[in-house]
Order: sequence, then C-alpha cells, then structure tokens
Amino acid sequence: MLAGGVLLNQNLVFIDTINDLVYREATLPEGSRGTATLFLDDVRISTNVRLFEGRRALGTRVSAAVRAAVLDRGRTWLDSAFVVNDWYISAYEPILDSHGARVGMLYVGFLEAPFTQAKASTLGVIALAFVVITAASVPIFLGWARAIFRPLERMTRTIARVEAGDLAARTGHSDVGDEIGRVAVHLDQLLERLAARERELRAWNDELNARVEARTRELQRANDRLEATTKQLVMSEKLAAIGEITAGVAHEIINPLAVMQGNIEVVRSTMGPRAELAVTEFRLLDEQVQRIGQIVAKLLQFARPEEYAVSLEQHAPAEVVSDVLPLLQHLLDRSGIELCRDDRASRRLLMNRVELQQVLVNLVVNAIHAMPGGGVLTLATRDEDRDGRRGLVIEVRDTGCGIPAGVIGRIFDPFFSTKAREGTGLGLSISQSLATRQGGRISVSSTPGEGAIFTVWLPEAT
Repeated sequence: MLAGGVLLNQNLVFIDTINDLVYREATLPEGSRGTATLFLDDVRISTNVRLFEGRRALGTRVSAAVRAAVLDRGRTWLDSAFVVNDWYISAYEPILDSHGARVGMLYVGFLEAPFTQAKASTLGVIALAFVVITAASVPIFLGWARAIFRPLERMTRTIARVEAGDLAARTGHSDVGDEIGRVAVHLDQLLERLAARERELRAWNDELNARVEARTRELQRANDRLEATTKQLVMSEKLAAIGEITAGVAHEIINPLAVMQGNIEVVRSTMGPRAELAVTEFRLLDEQVQRIGQIVAKLLQFARPEEYAVSLEQHAPAEVVSDVLPLLQHLLDRSGIELCRDDRASRRLLMNRVELQQVLVNLVVNAIHAMPGGGVLTLATRDEDRDGRRGLVIEVRDTGCGIPAGVIGRIFDPFFSTKAREGTGLGLSISQSLATRQGGRISVSSTPGEGAIFTVWLPEAT
C-alpha cells in the first residue's frame, strides 16, 4: 500500500538539486558544465542534459556500452562516455529496488573538452617554461663546462692521433694547478715511456722476424719432404689394401661362377632335346655369367695392374670409358643417375691403361657423390689442340650441387676433401699427377647449384 511518495519522472527540481549539490560554483573549469540524470532502466526520465533549443533530453537512452556495464553487470562506470551529443567525464551507478534488482541508474558528469584544453594549456606552459629556462642556462653551463673539458678534449685528440699511428703526439698541457691538468701531464710522460718501449720492441721484433723467417724456410722444406713421403706411403698402403681386398673378392666370385657355369651345362645336357624349349633362358644365363666374368676380370685388372697392364699403350678414349663403366654401374643404378655418352674423339692417346682407368674412376665417383638425389652424368670425348699440341679431351659433366668458389682452387691439393670422413683428399691429387706425368692436365669449372665439369686433356699418341 502506497502511503505517499514523490513522482521522479520529469522531476526537474529533484535532478537540478542533485546537480547543484555535486557541482558547486567554481568547481569546474571555465566553459565546462555539470550534468545529472536519473534513468529508469536505460531511459532518461529526469535530466538536465540539453538537446537543441534548450530542450532536456528526456526519453533518450544511454549508450550500449554503459548499459552493458552498469545494468547488465552491476558495475559502477567511471570513464569517458558519449552523452547525447558530446563527450563527458561520466559516472554511472545502478539503482536497486527493495528486492535488490537493478531498475535504473543515476548519472553525473561534466564536459571533457574544457579539461582537455586546460591540460594541453598547462603542458604547453610547462614546456615553454622549460625551454626558456634551458635556453637561458645553457650558455652559462657551456662556458663553465668548456673550461673544465678543454684539457680532456686535448687528451682525447692526442690519444686519437696515437691510435692512428702518430707516436709523437702530445697534449702540450703545462698547467698542473688542477687534477685534470696533472692527468694531462702524466699522459705526456706515459706516452714518452711508451715511445721508448716501442722503439725497443721494434728492434727486438726485427731480429725475431729474421730468425723466424730462417727457421720457417727450414721447416717448410722439411714439411714438403714429409708431406711427399706421407702421400706416397698413404697411397701405397691404400692401393695395396684395395688391391688385396679386390683380388680376394674377385677370386671368391670366380669359384661359385665356375660352379654355376658347370651346372648350367649339366642341366642343358640332362634335358637333352627338351633344352631347346628353354634356349632363350639358357642364352640369358650364359650372357649374364659371361658378364660377371668380364666384371671380375676388370676388377682384377684394376686391383693388380702389374699383372695385366704394360707400361704405356695406345688407347681409344671411348674404349677406356666403356671399360670403366661396368665397375661403376651399381653406383649409377643405386643413385638413379642418367648416363649420357658423347664420343667424338678420333685420336688415340698414349698412357698406362690402368692409370687412365683410375683417373676416370675418381672423376666419375666424385660426380656420382655430387648427385645423391639423381641427375645426369655426361661422359664426352673430342679432339682438341692446346698450346700448339695435338691432343684430345675426356670430359666428365654432372648436374649436382657444384663447387663453391672458395673451394675450387684447392680441390687438387693433397689431403683436401669436401666429403668429411668419407674421403682421404688424395683422389684428385693423384689423378692430376697421373695426367701431368703424361704431359696432360685436368681442369675444372663449376657453377654452384648447377653442377661441375672436369676436363682431362691428354696429348695425342705419336
């Protein structure tokens, strides 16, 4: 039962009284004004916020952001908010009924623009005052600091000249009335001692350099002899081990190969006339057994050259390339490398066959290692004259990773290898030595990422 009450809807006296209580005279900057509003839910039912022509903004609604924060979540809003037609520094607080439910809001706020202008004006005055004070005091401090730092500047210039190589540079400061002056004088004394010590060190250094150069020449000669001897020993041991292993493997293959050949003949004779039904299969077996025998023979020839090769022979380069390929066919097949031949050489060369095979094997193996993901290996031969001499070229081209520019000049050095633990660094060095001994030369050109071309030039046999 309602015994009595005051209707707050459009109660302008009520809201103006609240506004006067909150914003007393001279509490706001000039140009600002305070406002207050009573909301029922999110609708203004009593307010002194003005619309056009002095009309109060009764019946307008609060912004969605304020409604969500105050009515939906029950928070007190203390922030800037857009009220009807301008930005205000605002405070909203929910109004609760007797059951604790949020039924409206009470708002007070004042225009934000005058405060922003006042803040900017204050900061401008402060900045201007700082600039004026700084401008007035800088000349005074600079004059005072210049007298203090002048000796330091002279010392800095002197040290810079000394660092640039002028050991005769000095500060020339003679006033020892203050600490900085005494430091400058001590610096000059220290530089004098350093100059004297520098002269002594230069004399000792010249003498030491003469002794080091003499000893270095002796060590270089000894190192050259040791390197040559070591290279010969390593190569001899390596070839001996390879020859022994290869010969043993070849002989182990020959025995079961002979058993296979004999059993094929036994099967053929046992079948009698019926063997004609499998004549193609028997022919293929004979061909493959013969092929294995040829490969084994080439392995023995490569492993024991002293038993198979004479000192020097005339060869057609295409034939030597054909002899080398069976030894490396398994590497080509396993790497998925396409082989291309381009045999155009008509001249013959004079060289130990096994040594020439060794050179080609080294170059082809290196090309295969440069193409682990597959590629194209091209073996080409052609006639070519160099320096007025007739000769021919055997070229090994790959499409692998190429050789970096910083490495290509060292690949023929003994013991230099780009294969880490997989190589000894002797293959290309030995190959170059074998080619040079016959009056030829191995050269290389490469573009990183596109492959490499190794060219073996050898004189024509006469």
